[in-house]
Amino acid sequence: MTEPRALAARGAAKKLSREAMFNIILRPVITEKATALGERGQVVFAVAPDATKPEIKAAVEGLFGVKVLAVNTLNAKGKVKRFRGHPGRRPDVKKAFVRLAEGQNIDFTSRLA
Repeated sequence: MTEPRALAARGAAKKLSREAMFNIILRPVITEKATALGERGQVVFAVAPDATKPEIKAAVEGLFGVKVLAVNTLNAKGKVKRFRGHPGRRPDVKKAFVRLAEGQNIDFTSRLA
């Protein structure tokens, strides 16, 4: 049996409250590319900038009742754009690409688990 200290060192996720799960998973990303990934068993979420991979995994498994195999993250830096002649900046976004177990899927049109 592994020691609790060894699990913490490996980055095992701690027990999250439902509120904490909603603070980690901000929204699903619904684009053509994300929909194409859905056919291969992956789902894309916008997540909190300080969220870790174990926290994201625990939040997705807790909210949607699915088995997560892997989590990959991407920090997309905001672009500088002009609006009515004035420069502005879009916000930075952290995305999580979540790979689900075979036969698992998440239906965003239904309610949460």
